[in-house]
Amino acid sequence: MASLLQFQDLEPTVEAMREEVVRGLRQTPKQLSAKFLYDGPGALLYENICRTEDYYLTRTELAIMRDHIAAIAACLGEKALLIEFGSGNSLKTRVLFDHLPRLAGYVPIDISRRQLLETSENIARDYPHIEVLPVCADYAGEVEIPSPASPFSRRLIYYPGSTIGNMVPRDAVNFLRRMRGLCQPGDALLIGVDLRKDPEIVWRAYNDRDGASTRFRMNILQRMNRELGADFAISQFRPVAVYNEVVCRVEAGLMSLCDQQARIGDELFSFNEGELVQLAVAYKYSPEGFRDLALEAGWRAEQLWTDERNWFSVQYLTAMTS
Repeated sequence: MASLLQFQDLEPTVEAMREEVVRGLRQTPKQLSAKFLYDGPGALLYENICRTEDYYLTRTELAIMRDHIAAIAACLGEKALLIEFGSGNSLKTRVLFDHLPRLAGYVPIDISRRQLLETSENIARDYPHIEVLPVCADYAGEVEIPSPASPFSRRLIYYPGSTIGNMVPRDAVNFLRRMRGLCQPGDALLIGVDLRKDPEIVWRAYNDRDGASTRFRMNILQRMNRELGADFAISQFRPVAVYNEVVCRVEAGLMSLCDQQARIGDELFSFNEGELVQLAVAYKYSPEGFRDLALEAGWRAEQLWTDERNWFSVQYLTAMTS
């Protein structure tokens, strides 16, 4: 049986990117959305980060998935429609495919069009019994979920990578609530959540000794120069990532190394020496803290799996009655 691959292209336009970038750089403090890191080159640079020794998140989450897949699969059941937000290369998702042979369909959603197309084609080839319905879109906005040809028992949202930590808690609640709005009571969410640990371990993950994190963050300046016609002097910025132990989050940005200016079209932006352009945060949660956050958004915590060091968690939640 040949897999049916239907591609829905809602990739943000260059004009939409320009408007959001300009709006962010007009703010005080200046900020850029981390989603713009993930163009084609950026997606590959992120994969390089995931292969470094210091970046524990990906390999730890993958090990949890593999070690506990029998219990995870038992919770998820059969004939579900699997919806993945921020699918990337779908590496961890393949663990689910191998143990959920009767999925009704798979909806990967990602902003990186090139990677999404390539990954979806590979999945369609390797798992021909699964209907693949990729959606290229900024999932921070409203996304319409396509339905498979086959009937499904329930919707199962998959959100790995601890990407939920890249939102401040209030935004995380709102995003989880929006996910809940896509579901019926009893539908499920399988989510990766990074846990609190030794601050040095966390800091090193975002300041790896291989320099992969530096190359990844600098890509956003290169992309703006390439796609928006900007004129950022890339060598005059330096990526910075610190761990704020008070609120348990990584704070990443780009620091200007001198007083300088950069132009995007007709807009001219000034940067002071030492000024930081905010780029991303990465919150680390306690199991209880994330449970309460999810509960506020309408999700009930059912199961939690961790590695032996309790560095990372994969959590299974179900949608509560409104």
